[in-house]
Amino acid sequence: MYSYKLFNNIAQEGQDVLANSNYIADDLNPDAIILRSFQLNKKELSENLKCIARAGAGTNNIPVEEATEKGIVVFNTPGANSNAVKELVLCGMLLASRGIIQGNAFAKSLKGKNSQDLNALMEKQKKEFKGNELRGKVLGIIGLGSVGSLLAQTASVLGMKIIGYDPYISVDAAWMLPKEVEKAEELNHLLSNSDYISLHIPLTDKTKNYISKKNLNAFKPGSKLINLSRGGIVNNEDILEALQQRKVSNFVTDFPTKELIERSVTEKDVILLPHLGASTKEAEINCAVMASEQVKKFLNDGVIINSINFPKVSLGRTTKYRMVIIHKDEPGVIGMLAGEVAAEGINIPDMINKSRNEIAITLIDLEKEPSKNIISNIKNMETVLSIRVC
Repeated sequence: MYSYKLFNNIAQEGQDVLANSNYIADDLNPDAIILRSFQLNKKELSENLKCIARAGAGTNNIPVEEATEKGIVVFNTPGANSNAVKELVLCGMLLASRGIIQGNAFAKSLKGKNSQDLNALMEKQKKEFKGNELRGKVLGIIGLGSVGSLLAQTASVLGMKIIGYDPYISVDAAWMLPKEVEKAEELNHLLSNSDYISLHIPLTDKTKNYISKKNLNAFKPGSKLINLSRGGIVNNEDILEALQQRKVSNFVTDFPTKELIERSVTEKDVILLPHLGASTKEAEINCAVMASEQVKKFLNDGVIINSINFPKVSLGRTTKYRMVIIHKDEPGVIGMLAGEVAAEGINIPDMINKSRNEIAITLIDLEKEPSKNIISNIKNMETVLSIRVC
């Protein structure tokens, strides 16, 4: 029987996945941790912990390096909240284009006016909120993963022209792109030719301040920037300067800060949302179920899907007993593992080994239950981080 600990409340549907597999909640010594935005401390990485699942895409709130050193698999749920984010990007583009927020505020200010005065005032004032349509405009999408690909599909249907930039695009994501998408070889080509620019990249050391003075000068004059990805990707001081100088006409972001809030109070060119990107009932259910399913598959069978620190590995069960061994990726390890099993005359019907960087996982199916001696010998190998039988 396996156990888990929740650091954030997840949708009941995700908890049901675990309950239906007889998993139990354990706050003291869990086999798995499931969280959303909670900032996980490395002190939580106990000896018994086998995996961490993030019900969402970003994992900058998890000490991934320390988890890897301990042989703890870290999962995320790419694609589970993609539609929710995509729809909010479209909303952000419309909010930045049509004077919707300002028009709504004006309409509310007419409280108490009679019908005749209302009509006259609205007809007189509505020209102040005149905007532009999305059709025929150019959308630049930086990052063509799950969200970026979905956004490209929908924007294409709306009649927008699309430029995409992603030097690390996966084959699966490439298949999702409409054939009309222009693939930019250089970032500045996208920036200088787009009316709208939407960011869909993770926050890493390489992407921190990805949009800053170094490339804001390349933006097409009057373009609009939407960032529903991560706050640190855009340098706030630099984008505020670009707005002040009218290099950029609007900035829509899901990550308010003090300086952005101050400008939004006095100017119309900053639109702030309180981290609503994945805040839909459907997205929360999708993320919770996906995270729980990944935990269950790993703990039950050693199968790894969507890990950010371990290789993808899958092996159909052929026997009742399976050893899941996490170890350093060094020469000779596989031979030593097989040798320990063969020494006790146990047959290996099937096995698989996968590695990523300096870490590896080996699944070995056995015809009969391995002895305590085999488990102990393998566990004591210098290169082995953990071993269990499932």
